[in-house]
Order: sequence, then C-alpha cells, then structure tokens
Amino acid sequence: MRKKVEFVFMILLLAALLGAAKYLKSSVSSDKVETGKNVIVVDCGHGGDDPGKVGVNDALEKDINLKIGKLVKKRLKKKGFEVVMTREKDEILDGEGSDNKKVQDMKARVALINKTAPALAVSIHQNSYHEANVRGAQVFYYSHSTEAKDAAQVMQEALLNVDADNKRQAKDNDSYYLLKRTEVPTIIVECGFLSHPEEAELLADEEYQKKIADAIADGVEKYLESK
Repeated sequence: MRKKVEFVFMILLLAALLGAAKYLKSSVSSDKVETGKNVIVVDCGHGGDDPGKVGVNDALEKDINLKIGKLVKKRLKKKGFEVVMTREKDEILDGEGSDNKKVQDMKARVALINKTAPALAVSIHQNSYHEANVRGAQVFYYSHSTEAKDAAQVMQEALLNVDADNKRQAKDNDSYYLLKRTEVPTIIVECGFLSHPEEAELLADEEYQKKIADAIADGVEKYLESK
C-alpha cells in the first residue's frame, strides 16, 4: 500500500513539474518581442544642449536631424508604415542634469529601439570633417550584422537620387554604441557634411531636406521589399 501511495505521489509530482515547465515556457515566449515587420524607428540624433556638429553656416546638426526625421516619418506613414520616433522635439532622451547625460541619452535611444523591435531603425545625422572639400552622404552599419549591411547598401543607393555624383559607399563600423547595442538592423545615415560650405547650405534648405527624406523613405521601402 505504501509503495502504491509513493507511486501515485511521484506521478502527481511529475505532472506538476511538467505543468510548471509548460507555464514557464509560455511566460518566456509571451515576454519575447517579435520584430514588427511594418514598424520603423526613426532616430533623430542629438538634441537639447547637445547640438551635434555645427555647420560652417552655423546650422546645428540637431535641428537638421529633427527636420529631416519628421519628413521621413511623414513619408513612411504615407507608404503604410508605422513609425516610432526617438524624439519629436529639441530634447535629449535621458540624463538631463547628470554628468554623463550623453551616455544616458544613448542608452535611452537603444532601449526604445530594442523595446519597439522594428523591422529597421534609421538614425539620422550630419557629418563634419576638418577638410572643407569633403562632402557626400554616407550610410554606416554594424560590422557583424548582415541585415544591417543589406539595409545600408540599399539606402546608400537610394541616396543617389539626391546626389548622383556621390561616390561614397556604405561603411561598416564596430564601435558606434547605437549600432553595437541595438538588437535589430540599425543604420546611421550621415546626410552630408556641415563642414562643406555648399553642402551645409543645402542641408539647411527645406527643399533639399525633402529630397533627402524622400530618398530615405524609398530606401527603407526597397530594403523591406527585398526581405
């Protein structure tokens, strides 16, 4: 009789363990965020008291990034995408008043992108160089991400619609925090050089910003169509 009771107890214990394992598996699966195939994150670099690059025409990178980002959002929404912006006004995301606010800001951007889990994240920036003759848009991607490389190459080609003479190629990088820490394909679009007098004027021009936004939105669409 005792052995029979022990056998029944073991059966019940085994059933309870299997049930718990099944529940745990279900809980873990429900917490996992699936990539949103129709969701794009647009990250407008810098903001608040972080101006980014300052152009030879005194234009601030943070302002140009935001203007282009908003235009990209508008165009992507027209194409049927859901768009999440990391910022829609002149601000940093986190760390205001702290000694390492830039680090906190970057961490907040990465956290937002990873939580959103978009099909693609596009970070918009403007470049600068100590030689005033250097110009041209360029797209950066994380060295160890095949998907990001594909997106960057498609985007680089799309930007030729803005400047057909641009010879720059998509470039890999393994040190940019945003590229390293995001868990989805992420690219950085450097739209041009604020250190180049002519290009700086173009980047501050509303009509030129619209052309860049068109190219970025087209690049996003073409990349996702290829997947």
